[in-house]
Amino acid sequence: MNDKYITITQLTRYIKYKIDNDVHLNEVFIKGEISNFKAHTRGHYYFTIKDESSRINAIMFASQTKKIKFVPEDGMKVLVTGKISVYEANGGYQIYVSDMLEDGVGNLYVAYEKLKQKLEKEGLFDASKKKKIPKIPKTVGVVTAPTGAAIRDILSTIKRRFPLTEVILFPALVQGDGAKDSIVKQIKLAENYEIDTLIVGRGGGSIEDMWCFNEEEVAYAIYQCKIPVISAVGHEIDFTIADFVADLRAPTPTGAAELAVPNVTDVVSYIHQLKIRSQTVMKNKIDFLNQKLLEITNKHILKNPIMIYQVKEQKFDNLIERLKYHMLNLYKKKEKELFSITGSYLFKNPEKLLDLKKHKYIQVLSKLETLSPLSTIQRGYSIVKKGDKVITSCKDMKKNDKIELELKDGKIKAEVL
Repeated sequence: MNDKYITITQLTRYIKYKIDNDVHLNEVFIKGEISNFKAHTRGHYYFTIKDESSRINAIMFASQTKKIKFVPEDGMKVLVTGKISVYEANGGYQIYVSDMLEDGVGNLYVAYEKLKQKLEKEGLFDASKKKKIPKIPKTVGVVTAPTGAAIRDILSTIKRRFPLTEVILFPALVQGDGAKDSIVKQIKLAENYEIDTLIVGRGGGSIEDMWCFNEEEVAYAIYQCKIPVISAVGHEIDFTIADFVADLRAPTPTGAAELAVPNVTDVVSYIHQLKIRSQTVMKNKIDFLNQKLLEITNKHILKNPIMIYQVKEQKFDNLIERLKYHMLNLYKKKEKELFSITGSYLFKNPEKLLDLKKHKYIQVLSKLETLSPLSTIQRGYSIVKKGDKVITSCKDMKKNDKIELELKDGKIKAEVL
């Protein structure tokens, strides 16, 4: 009964036999883009050839690689001649390349790498300068072709995920002559609108079709845009300069729409969580304040508020008594002082006090007259001055000094001989 079952090895060998004997697969001519290129130390080339939808593994043995006139690199477009066969170890089919030519796009890849390095040095790819994408945008702008799968996918995705968001289309050429200028113009135009997020991109295509998103002018327009920009160019495997400059890169236009707006279900769920959290916080706050109120209302002083008045009343009585006591003492002290003054001899005989003061005045005046230099002059003496200085010794004068003698009835100027 088991005779009808075969092993995987037998199946793989059968498929290999069929492919190896198919005249249409013994020599095929294909074109595509090189990726995952690896040059083995023994001289063999291992790589993948891809287009926008598919890929195939390829091997070119050292005996054949010596014939080609260029050095293969990732991103190169090539024309390949070879034979399709099956590699039995993994059951995968691959092409054994016998000849390979450049397809004329190799220069584009070189230009791509050169510009990428230039802009990276200028800081256009710096992650710290990337603007944050708003979580819930009111308006999303889209710079892309007005027709095609990209705009349809973006519109349908935003409508499905978050229909409250308004979408403004800025129609632009996204391939061919004039595409880069059109994209730059529409990006600058979008800055005049109140837009929260701007999606810039297009659907998949060849490297030539998407080359406008590798242009330096487009890169600077995205970098200088005041609106957060999501780049959505081609398929997930496609990378353009615009992807590196943009604030966020999406693998596809649909992915860009998903990154631009939230899922309405998630927003509703989040709002519900906020509602629960706010209710919990409010309840905890109310419970806390109720507990504080209960503690206050249970205080003894609030249950017997008259005690507050009684304590204050007692203090007030004490203050009044102390005030009366001090006022009485002060009154008695002043009264005693008054009795002392009114009972004194001088108070009863004020003329005696006047005579006493007059006698003391005459004594002081007599002393002043005795000490006055004018009295000395009246007795025949004089005052000698040199300038403003009073001379009291002969040592203070010398020959020819000008001096002044002050007498009782005038002044005499003299010269020392």
